[in-house]
Parts: sequence; structure tokens; C-alpha cells
Amino acid sequence: MTRILLVEDDELNRDMLMRRLERKGMEVEIAVDGREAIEKSTQGCFDMVLMDISLPVMDGYEATRAIRAQERTQNLPIIGLSAHAMVGDREKALQAGCDDYDTKPVDLPRLLAKINTLLAVEVQK
Repeated sequence: MTRILLVEDDELNRDMLMRRLERKGMEVEIAVDGREAIEKSTQGCFDMVLMDISLPVMDGYEATRAIRAQERTQNLPIIGLSAHAMVGDREKALQAGCDDYDTKPVDLPRLLAKINTLLAVEVQK
């Protein structure tokens, strides 16, 4: 079963996305800020992180860089999620270490395609 760490501070977004992913057969664990994302990603065994960019305590960019800096999680696939769809937001997420980027509200088929693509790449490594 695919294990996802969902990093999202907004309760409605978090609950909606968690339920939708679980219905697709994924196991989802939650972190509500960047610092908790770092702690959980290094302590748990996840296949992927879905990282909200706008977070309290530590934003998603900084949390992604911290996850990438640790040997155990440096190759963990991370998809940045943000309600911001401005020019340059995707590039900024990729520069921080995200493998991909998607906008909110989440288009589930598009997000699932990105998840499946990244997980397939990880299997081939």
C-alpha cells in the first residue's frame, strides 16, 4: 500500500484530500506544519510527500529543503501543492527540491497521475 505524508494546515483541504486518497487505496498520515513534516518524514516510512507550500511555523519550501538535506529522505518524492498559480511558483517549488508541483483546488486525476509517475520512477531506481 502506498504511504503518503500529507502536509496541509487547512483542515477542510486536509480532510477532503485525505479521504479522496484513502478511497484510492493509499494510507495517509498528516502533518500540519513544516516542522512536523520534517519530523514525520524522517521517523516514518513514506513513499511520497504532498507538501503544501503555505504553512505555519515553517513554509513548504524550507521544509522541503530540510527533508532533502537528510540522507534518509533525500530521494523521497515530494509534490508541492499551492493555491498560488502565479508565474514562477512552480519553478520556485522545484528549486526548493520538489519533484513536481500542482495547484489547489486539487484536480484528483491530475494529482494521481503525478503520484503514479513519480512512484514509477522510484521503483526503477
